[in-house]
Amino acid sequence: MSELIENKNRRRNFRWQLLASVSAFALIGSISTAARDDDDVSKPLVWIELGGQFSRLDDGQETFAPPLMDSRPSIFVPSQKLDGPPRFSIDEEAKLSFQPDNSDWIFSGSVRIGRSANKKHAHQQTNPHAFIKYYYTTNASYAGGVPHRHKNKNVNTPQNAKFSDTLVDNGDQHLIADFQAGKDVGLGMFGRNGSSVFNFGVRFAQFSAKSNVALKSNPDWKFHYKYITAAKNYGFTSTKFATGQVYHSNAASLVATRQFHGIGPSLSWNASAAILGAEQDGEVIFDWGVNAAVLFGRQRAEVHHQSTGRYHAPSSPARHRVVTHSPVPVNVTRARTAIVPNVGGFAGLSFQVQNFKVSAGYRADLFFGAMDGEIDAAKKENVGFYGPFANISIGIGG
Repeated sequence: MSELIENKNRRRNFRWQLLASVSAFALIGSISTAARDDDDVSKPLVWIELGGQFSRLDDGQETFAPPLMDSRPSIFVPSQKLDGPPRFSIDEEAKLSFQPDNSDWIFSGSVRIGRSANKKHAHQQTNPHAFIKYYYTTNASYAGGVPHRHKNKNVNTPQNAKFSDTLVDNGDQHLIADFQAGKDVGLGMFGRNGSSVFNFGVRFAQFSAKSNVALKSNPDWKFHYKYITAAKNYGFTSTKFATGQVYHSNAASLVATRQFHGIGPSLSWNASAAILGAEQDGEVIFDWGVNAAVLFGRQRAEVHHQSTGRYHAPSSPARHRVVTHSPVPVNVTRARTAIVPNVGGFAGLSFQVQNFKVSAGYRADLFFGAMDGEIDAAKKENVGFYGPFANISIGIGG
């Protein structure tokens, strides 16, 4: 409980620090704008950028497949195909950049937040028919020397069926924040209004994932038969009767939470070059960049899973007997420090008219060994975000 409170306080302190940093950037930009002559430089002092990204998530996790469920009939879809973390998310991002007057230095702060959920429920079963048996019986007394035969009907209604039931509820949340200082070392290198900015700073990342899986199945339901021998016209015959039903009740469940949070130094290179148009009337700009970081943090995984099998015997006197197999529930908690390398890059196009810019492109970020994705034993798994992005930027001042 104390660690949970500590994590909540840490996240709360981080949000306040982020808000204070953004406010400081905005205040510096406002003061600088008021203190300078409007006719000195045409470039904005502060850029505010808002946007989002449609990300494909690369988050490897072991699927829950207990041995008890191996007997699931092949006519049903395996539960492994329904399990797994979310594959896509819609991220929200914001960035604030400040460039002092008559300076090639650029100071920026950005944050990207995303969350996604994956909920599935699949129920599959057979539809067995009732077992109906017609048979005859003969009275012991005779009327006119002819025995009386009676037609009888024996109906056994199915009390169960072969079935499989899979319920999956997985969630994912991530937050990436950057604070950087950069210098334009190649102003005009890529033509008019081109730039080449090298940045260094600090990157913070926090990932969390939750899994809740429930599996149920009855893999082998069937009628249990018995043959009864009876006299027929002074002879003997054998008749098959259903005397009971055989089936299993198998169940398994998994609850797991996984986390990583880390911070470390970062480097990036962002460049741009105008390819069409003019700055005053609007121009098309090609943007590209790469980034790298090393995060020092902590991984944590809490996993609970168990499985139970019940065998229902077929006939009297054991027909009501239930044999239960319940392995000991597994409760695992793992926590350790981790060093996570991070690399990424982007490429896109922007359309800019003076202090207004619209951008779109494709971006990727990969964190190596960021999460503990296994169930019973620790194993590092990569976390990645790939997908198209779009944003709008507004310049203030200048």
